[in-house]
Amino acid sequence: MPVFYSSLLNVVCEMAPYLLLGFFIAGVLHVFVPQRFYANYLSRKNKFSVVWAALLGVPLPLCSCGVIPTAIGLRNEKASKGAIASFLIATPQTGIDSILATFSLMGLGFAIIRPTAALITGICGGLLVNRLVKEDSCCSLSENSQLSALRSQPKIWRVLKYAYYDMLRDIGLRLLIGLIVAALIQVAVPDEFFLSFGSQPLLQMLVILVIAIPMYICSTGSIPVAAALMMKGLSPGAALVMLMAGPAVNLASILVVHKSMGRRFTAIYLMTIVGFSILFGLLLNATGINFTTGAEDICCMSKSALPSPFKIVCATVLTILIIFALIMKFFSKFISKKPLDPDVTVYRVEDMHCSHCEAAVVRAVEEVPGVEKAKASASANTLTIKGHATEETIRAAVEGIGYTFKGKTCLSMRRPQ
Repeated sequence: MPVFYSSLLNVVCEMAPYLLLGFFIAGVLHVFVPQRFYANYLSRKNKFSVVWAALLGVPLPLCSCGVIPTAIGLRNEKASKGAIASFLIATPQTGIDSILATFSLMGLGFAIIRPTAALITGICGGLLVNRLVKEDSCCSLSENSQLSALRSQPKIWRVLKYAYYDMLRDIGLRLLIGLIVAALIQVAVPDEFFLSFGSQPLLQMLVILVIAIPMYICSTGSIPVAAALMMKGLSPGAALVMLMAGPAVNLASILVVHKSMGRRFTAIYLMTIVGFSILFGLLLNATGINFTTGAEDICCMSKSALPSPFKIVCATVLTILIIFALIMKFFSKFISKKPLDPDVTVYRVEDMHCSHCEAAVVRAVEEVPGVEKAKASASANTLTIKGHATEETIRAAVEGIGYTFKGKTCLSMRRPQ
């Protein structure tokens, strides 16, 4: 057990400075680059919109579920389906925070290859969708009125809140799980475990795909797991497959994409991710370049002296921020249980997973006539509406952006008369 704690400490200390910096840059992008900026470059139904979608998506810190409502919002802004596909494929595979974290644990080579592969995969997937999927008409949604209220807050506060609260509330638990799994792998998996598949690198990749595609793992949380598996003999190509396919898709996102964009779009979306992750994995193995330096550094961490004081401070700050965000997320489940005003109704909405999902639902329902104010909670699966809009109009707005509407909660049924 002491070996496990030592391993966990060193992995967290190694990643923490890069994560804190990456989260801050992500907050700056979120606050200072408006969503309409992206939509303006994605509405053209040609290859340039596809390229722009991938280029704009690579630095964004959106996970595979958080990117769905953003992509649907782009669709409502009349972006082309090819651009939407490119954005859906490229964005969750990487982000400014995960690029820095990849560099910290897996070296410069992986930090360059990973966003490059995401960019190329997104562009190719978008071009395929443009050629094989017909465009359909869709309505345009105006900007969320809640954003206007947020703009009244100081920008530096909005940057810090998004970077060190909203993002950590969304990915903190999965990042923590990724770090713990990485430490467990180092302790529990025998050295050179994956060398038994050494003569069959494609089999390694297929095993990784079967494990990674259905589950939810963020682009940052996948890094320590991939690095730890490389220590146990996993080929660099198979590690790249995990870094690409794991964050890019999960079972929930597949279902939402299928519901929102159609069967043919979803099939191209999945085949592009699977096919190109294997292709880049095979190409990486074929180069013969040694990418084990980062993984060896992790192994050596547990045998070396304590990390530097700066890294320990960064790790402490990161841990406190994660714990605080997760505690607030847990208690947010019970906030809606206070007595309701007569004009407040609480509905149950499923398939929300992060703050981006919440914002998408709020944006949609605030466009409904009769809605004065809306608040969504992914942790509690609730949508609180103030106003006199009918349940049918709320249902249409929620289901129109791909989420599951379950009607009024028991709390609404017991509202005071």
